[in-house]
Amino acid sequence: MTVTSKDNQWVKEWRRLGDSTKYRRETRLFAIEGARLCGDALRSGVELKAVLYTASALAVYGSVVEPLLASADTVIEISPELSRHMSDTINPQGVFCIAKMLDNSLIIDKINIIGTYSALEDIQDPGNMGTVIRTAEALGIDGLLLSDGCCDVYNPKVLRASMGGVFRLPLMRVGDMAQAVETLQEKGLTAYACVVDATATPITEAGMGKGSVTIIGNEGNGLRAETIAACKHSVTIPMAGRAESLNASMAAGIILWEMCRNK
Repeated sequence: MTVTSKDNQWVKEWRRLGDSTKYRRETRLFAIEGARLCGDALRSGVELKAVLYTASALAVYGSVVEPLLASADTVIEISPELSRHMSDTINPQGVFCIAKMLDNSLIIDKINIIGTYSALEDIQDPGNMGTVIRTAEALGIDGLLLSDGCCDVYNPKVLRASMGGVFRLPLMRVGDMAQAVETLQEKGLTAYACVVDATATPITEAGMGKGSVTIIGNEGNGLRAETIAACKHSVTIPMAGRAESLNASMAAGIILWEMCRNK
């Protein structure tokens, strides 16, 4: 039977998971939309609690949807009208999943001292967060540390921008970033505060690579003063133009590329 009601419990659950960070964390569940992203989640080992799909989605994206249906605990066919109600896109693909959060978290005590890591402090924009995760995973960064002030990585906008990177890149929430930096340096890693400061060392001259962790700050305010003070080095991206700074995700991409170039 095709479900058409907005009051269906699974429809309401999917929407609540998409809207509420608190509810996601309480239930350890999250919402995914789109054939490609849902397929990426399944291939990355994400457990699916429920799949909601339209008949046209099964016809068009059968090679992706059929494995989803086979692996989910609950399978529900929904109407095209209900698909449009659930989606925040103009032309939804008609594939929605309720999934269990992955346990792909980093443990600070097990971080490899010859690895390459980055950390984000108070990044608030979901698009920036997702883009950084996508870039870090693509370039081969070993893990990403996130301060408590960062937005939720299971935010739907983060999931879309990360293009599945959330499912593959080891992530770790840390409490206070300055304290985390001190712990990492005690383990033997070299920490680099990424700042907008002409007196800091240009990233092209810093020698960042294996055994490094770069710390990137908030979109508007940059890094906290105590975090900068905790790092042994401060680095900057040299700029020739008149712009005061770069977009946070753009800056992160340049910094991560330089780290990986020096591996």
